[in-house]
This record gives sequence, C-alpha cells and structure tokens, in this order.
Amino acid sequence: MAKTSPAEFMREVRREVAKVTWPTRKETTVSTVMVFVMVILAAVFFLLADQFISFAIRLILGIGG
Repeated sequence: MAKTSPAEFMREVRREVAKVTWPTRKETTVSTVMVFVMVILAAVFFLLADQFISFAIRLILGIGG
C-alpha cells in the first residue's frame, strides 16, 4: 500500500467532501419530524401491546384485581 503524506491526505479528503451532496435545511427538518413521528408511533404500539399482553396473562393466571 502506497504511503501518502498528511498534506496529500487532506487534499484528498477535501476533494471527496466536495463531492458530497448535503441535504437542504428543509430535507433535514422533514426527516427529523418523520423520525419523531415514527418513534411516537412505535412507543404507542409497544405500550398497547404490553398492556394487552399483561391483561391477557392476568386473565389467564387469575392474578390481580
């Protein structure tokens, strides 16, 4: 493997970073909101699933209230 100097490495890094297509502020905002929505939906789903399973086990085993 060929050794490169730190200066050459930095030039290559700058060239590669220039090729990157960075998201716009709007794209970032929309993606962030979608992540929060999906997290909330997943949390509600697992809360309901946990409550249902808990209720079913209590009903089957006859424990609690």
